[in-house]
Amino acid sequence: MLALAPMTLRELTRADRAQMLRLNLASVQELSELDERRLEWILSFAYRGLGVEHEGELVAFALAIAPSTAYDSENYRWFSATFERFLYLDRIAVAGPMRRRGLATRLYDAMEAAAVPLERMVCEVNVHPPNPASLAFHTSRGYVEIGRLSHGEKVVALMSKELRDVEQRSA
Repeated sequence: MLALAPMTLRELTRADRAQMLRLNLASVQELSELDERRLEWILSFAYRGLGVEHEGELVAFALAIAPSTAYDSENYRWFSATFERFLYLDRIAVAGPMRRRGLATRLYDAMEAAAVPLERMVCEVNVHPPNPASLAFHTSRGYVEIGRLSHGEKVVALMSKELRDVEQRSA
């Protein structure tokens, strides 16, 4: 059995922009469209931007935004109106051939750790068109649906994971 080259979890850099756009495009059905200008704008609000590198290439990334920004996402605005404290996972993308290798888990572990001071991690998952794998992943991590939003033909489940108890147990 061949050993896989190590995968490194790291902060995103400016050099990652082109690969982030390619990864986003490959998952555009689950994510919103993104061009260079919009990516730069979203990054200006990012509380945390993480990537996974494999053999010198970015193969996964995640962006998260804290409250009190001017980010115009309807989902983010819903969470802002609902909670004072949260970390919003704006997007996560994993290259197709790298899926089912624990990369999303590594990214979520790191993002949830960053979210502990903000008390909860929030995100949305497509329910129309359905994304049962993502719903199952989030449910297995302790996320619960707290609402739904329609975006034309797309409907998302708004998900939240409370992290205050995690912080208290580890103290």
